[in-house]
Amino acid sequence: MELVGIARLASRSELLEEKREVRYFELPTRSILNRTRPNMPFQWTVNPYRGCEFGCKYCYARYTHEFMEMAPEDFEDTIYAKSAAAHLLRQELRRIDRKEAIAIGTATDPYQPAERRFGRTRTILEVFARERGRHVSITTKSDLVTRDLDLLREIARANVLAINMTVTTLDERLARALEPRAPRPELRLQAVRRLRAGGICVGVFPNPIMPGLTDSEASLDRLARAAREAGAMSFGGGPLFLKPSAQAVMLPFLEREFPELAGRYRELYARSAHLGKPYKDALAARVQRIRDRYGLAAGMIEYRPELWEGEEQGELFP
Repeated sequence: MELVGIARLASRSELLEEKREVRYFELPTRSILNRTRPNMPFQWTVNPYRGCEFGCKYCYARYTHEFMEMAPEDFEDTIYAKSAAAHLLRQELRRIDRKEAIAIGTATDPYQPAERRFGRTRTILEVFARERGRHVSITTKSDLVTRDLDLLREIARANVLAINMTVTTLDERLARALEPRAPRPELRLQAVRRLRAGGICVGVFPNPIMPGLTDSEASLDRLARAAREAGAMSFGGGPLFLKPSAQAVMLPFLEREFPELAGRYRELYARSAHLGKPYKDALAARVQRIRDRYGLAAGMIEYRPELWEGEEQGELFP
């Protein structure tokens, strides 16, 4: 069968480096900005890599490797660094309304181990550091984000910037089982402290909140308290979204590690990747109570950047 589209590009990608079971490739890329569907809190996404080495069992983004005729498990072992990311971003930003929000790291972690080698995320931030009047967010599980504190400060001076640190649980054993190659929860909270001390608006995402694993009030309360003590300004709260590609990894994992939950998960996700409305409503109310308890916001913090003051304000919003 002849491969087409992204599958053909992936098959022709240049091997960059091989480490342990993980292989890295250069992926020819025609566009770096992706338009989101309506009702999302942001209008555009940027993903410097395709695939993610952290190997989170629940990762919904595994489906992106299906477009390249690859198995869900390959998502964590075959990583593609997108070519010409900064050049493409500079070109495409010219056509994007400054009022539209851009999210970095929605289908891959921008600070996964590949970033230490290939630096695609940093080149993207260098582009945003020269922008004015943008709304930009970054979502990561890695303390490597603090490496770029210099650029993040520069971006935040002229744009509304938010960093979302994902911490699904404070239980290190559970975190290691669910997210085998991601930094420890404490390292992520230390990164929150450093970012906030550096003047960056930062929040904690407990996402995805998983039934029977991380959704109890006690677990979420403990995490929110730790987030607030680290300086977090906001706290997320999205339930587990489990597409078939993610189920192929998550359900066997549960059978091995949490057999008492496996049957419940198969029933919950038998007909849809989404949980039912009663569960989602109850979870939303629980998370909101916890936010209120610790004075945490629900979403991105709006502020007036330093370089939006004075005459530049008129230039940004004529």
